[in-house]
Amino acid sequence: MLAPKKMVRGNATLVSEFILLGLTDRPELQPVLFVLFLVIYLITVGGNLGMLVLIRIDSGLHTPMYFFLASLSCLDLCYSTNVTPKMLANFLSEKKTISYAACLAQCYFFIAMVITEYHMLAVMAYDRYTAICSPLLYSSRMSRGVCIRLIAGPYAYGFLSGLMETLWTHRLTFCGSNVINHFYCADPPLIRLSCSDTFIKETSMFVVAGLNLSSSLLIIGVSYTFILAATLRIRSAQGRQKAFSTCGAHLVAVTVFYGTLFCMYVRPPTDQSVEESKIVAVFYTFVSPMLNPIIYSLRNKDVKRDLWKLMRRNVLLK
Repeated sequence: MLAPKKMVRGNATLVSEFILLGLTDRPELQPVLFVLFLVIYLITVGGNLGMLVLIRIDSGLHTPMYFFLASLSCLDLCYSTNVTPKMLANFLSEKKTISYAACLAQCYFFIAMVITEYHMLAVMAYDRYTAICSPLLYSSRMSRGVCIRLIAGPYAYGFLSGLMETLWTHRLTFCGSNVINHFYCADPPLIRLSCSDTFIKETSMFVVAGLNLSSSLLIIGVSYTFILAATLRIRSAQGRQKAFSTCGAHLVAVTVFYGTLFCMYVRPPTDQSVEESKIVAVFYTFVSPMLNPIIYSLRNKDVKRDLWKLMRRNVLLK
């Protein structure tokens, strides 16, 4: 194991870099995992960039729903990029280190984007509620200005919350082991390494995670309660099917994202929970950002139709 580098701050000798253990310490698996996660990352980048380009160039998709979907794709792209390149580099490197400053930066962007995605999914649920329950008022209620504010709000709140949580982490003292039992700088394993009192940090982490989880899920739950009631009042089977189809992709994305994050953050950071969280983290860090554009494109007739039109146009131009 690499010896930790140290720096002195006041009378304490502090860790200046961390060692990321990654998913496994078995060397024969490193090349296989590198190829697997490289493929996942390329699919994630291609899928989300493709969604952004399609929404940008197709005027038929310039509606509030796709405006929010473009924001979600951008968020997923940044979310995955925050972790994956460093993880891929560590698969091929013997020195799996990350500096103290880079670790805090990774932690900050991760928390900020997680909280932002919480509320972005809630905003998308509200958009579907407005479209289905108040279709005649949809254009006025979801004007361009309203949509911009509904996107700016989660980003501002998420990045301010991430800053607060990172400042609490920065106040912790790391003067013993510098080995993080994870593939990125996550709060739970970092807390386990601290040689100072972590009560405030742990309390803040649970309160922030709990409040954001419950508040965003409350908005989603209330929105879909009204959506279900409105859908059941629709007389035609075709109308009900159309209403459900516009919400199906969003519900799948919500289930994958919230389910995995709930398993990781709403638990005390014990040795066993940190080990389990590495497996759980694979789903919300890699699988969810990769699946979101696939889920929304496969379950959305407009996206499939416009994607097919775009592909045919490019073939004809050639």
